Amino acid sequence: MAEDRIGKLRNLRRRLEAGGGAEAVAKQHEAKKLTARERLDRLFDPGTFAEKGLFAEHRCQDFGLAGRELPGDGVVTGSGKVEGRTVFAASQDFTVIAGTAAEVHCRKYCSIMDDAMRYGCPVVLIEDSGGARIQEGVDSLNGYGELFYRNTIASGVVPQIAIIAGPCAGGAVYSPALCDFIIMIKGVAQMFITGPDVIKAVMGEEVTKEALGGAEVQTAVSGVAHFMAQDEAEAYAIARKLLSYLPSNNLEEPPRAPWTGGPAAPAPELDTVVPDDPRMPFDMKRVILPVVDPGSFLEVSERFATNFITGFARLGGRVVGILANQPLFKAGALDIDASDKGARHIRFCNAFNIPVVTFVDVPGFLPGVGQEHGGIIRHGAKLLHAYSAATVPKITVIVKKAYGGSYLAMCAKSQGADRVFAWPTAEVAVMGAEMAIPLIFRKELAAATDKKAKEAELLRQYRETFYHPYRAAARLQVDDVIVPSETRRHLLEALEAIRTKRETIPAKKNDNIPL
Repeated sequence: MAEDRIGKLRNLRRRLEAGGGAEAVAKQHEAKKLTARERLDRLFDPGTFAEKGLFAEHRCQDFGLAGRELPGDGVVTGSGKVEGRTVFAASQDFTVIAGTAAEVHCRKYCSIMDDAMRYGCPVVLIEDSGGARIQEGVDSLNGYGELFYRNTIASGVVPQIAIIAGPCAGGAVYSPALCDFIIMIKGVAQMFITGPDVIKAVMGEEVTKEALGGAEVQTAVSGVAHFMAQDEAEAYAIARKLLSYLPSNNLEEPPRAPWTGGPAAPAPELDTVVPDDPRMPFDMKRVILPVVDPGSFLEVSERFATNFITGFARLGGRVVGILANQPLFKAGALDIDASDKGARHIRFCNAFNIPVVTFVDVPGFLPGVGQEHGGIIRHGAKLLHAYSAATVPKITVIVKKAYGGSYLAMCAKSQGADRVFAWPTAEVAVMGAEMAIPLIFRKELAAATDKKAKEAELLRQYRETFYHPYRAAARLQVDDVIVPSETRRHLLEALEAIRTKRETIPAKKNDNIPL
């Protein structure tokens, strides 16, 4: 009798674990997509996945679903290990009624989210779904609402990563949008609120799914997604690497990697990385890479707002958040997208105890009617707000230009920077000389018989006065002027000195961040 029951259990498990069956699995593979369980196998360390909710059943009696078996109700949930640390996950099963979300489906999602918060572990959500299950009506919508609530409550408590491995449309997009990071797979993943058919019917515009919300669009144009993977294997590799920089929850420190590199060796290439010609741009990554631990820099949102760099790296094994202007694009000026990108990265780092290191070469906020009408004031204020509110260790390195309000928005001393270093190439001023001279010396230029000669003389005087970091250092707005090649040593020493930073802020429910 016992053997019969065990045999029945094993047969039932095999049937349920097969999802929608061999034919549906074959179609999934033909679409160049893995199954829900194959995806979890790629995410987790081998043999560590423990499923939860395999025997879940829907309750719908309408539109032909009465009595129909939907294995796992279209989603596989559970936990496993990533590099030995527990991570909770949900993976939608497109082979079962197109992975559509409904009452029980969402309850399984919410259960995993609750577990992640209760036990202080990251959560990974793998999205591949036809959207809300229409047959269950308002129960499907309520299920989404419960999930969005969990995403919001978990924000800043445990890291949340969404992997878009197929379609994700309509209200379904808001769960990944509420996560900390989104990874999209090129060619198979799409995210959009309204699909091409609705857009054509309502707006008369024709567009493909890929052109509307594919991975290239959402990582480069909208900035909704943070990483674009070339295939499924790369998506899970990105997720695993990203998790290696993140603490399991907001009460822990980021995982520290062993460091046997010894004393910080100088990087001579940094002494010449800034061109003598002020009009010549340079690649800020040539500054970042020699400073951080070799091979440790992971860029976030690389394709979006390319005039601003965000990412994670290690310094002596310690995880740090990296922010930097990128002079190769828009001269490194701050615009709407760069401000949003930077502010969100700072807030994430602050929530999860990750020190922030900022490299500055900023000529100002990007001018133009489009920027002003688009709200550069409120968007730029986000960056100021995020830096000022952050209580983690903050270190700033002024590499070249640091002009006007944008200088403050890049974590100046007045915005709470714990250490501010400047290279001898740094220029700290209200604005560039070419703009300042006509404003300051209008009368002198008007009275000059040789206006060009007079302007050249005034430009030289202005540059001698402001195009260096020593006046800011004299006012204690810069802590030290350093040799560029020794930047790594100074950052390592500063991180060690301020690693125990404790800062309290006035009691309040939440910030009112500019929108």
